[in-house]
Amino acid sequence: MNPSESAKSPRLFSPYDAPMWESIAQGCMKLQWCPDSNEFRYPPGPACPVSLSMEYEWRPISGKGRIISWTVFHRTYLPAYPAPHLVVAVQLEEGPIMVSHMAHSDLEHIRLDAPVRMVYVDHPDGYRIPSFVFDAVA
Repeated sequence: MNPSESAKSPRLFSPYDAPMWESIAQGCMKLQWCPDSNEFRYPPGPACPVSLSMEYEWRPISGKGRIISWTVFHRTYLPAYPAPHLVVAVQLEEGPIMVSHMAHSDLEHIRLDAPVRMVYVDHPDGYRIPSFVFDAVA
């Protein structure tokens, strides 16, 4: 094993989030949707927090949302996320709030309620993750 392989973080899936990560790898994120409450949920889990139903379907999401908060990490905690690192909280059109990141160069244009869309980027450990960019068409 070469040194770069040993530094990679292993992918660990729960019984509830593996389909989500598979959809991200395919470039079309899906979330659990509850037929009883008609609500999407994130993060994935065993029961709907609204109806408590254990029934769900995996449905694609639009990937569009609005920034509701952000912060900048000025210290590197993980090598895959060098400082400065812009972290955003985005309320998806479908309802759930998702925490992800944006390019640090976007910081000068960031504002509350700014429209964003999801893109998929390659993580240094060899898998894809969702990220956000400004949505000029919103």
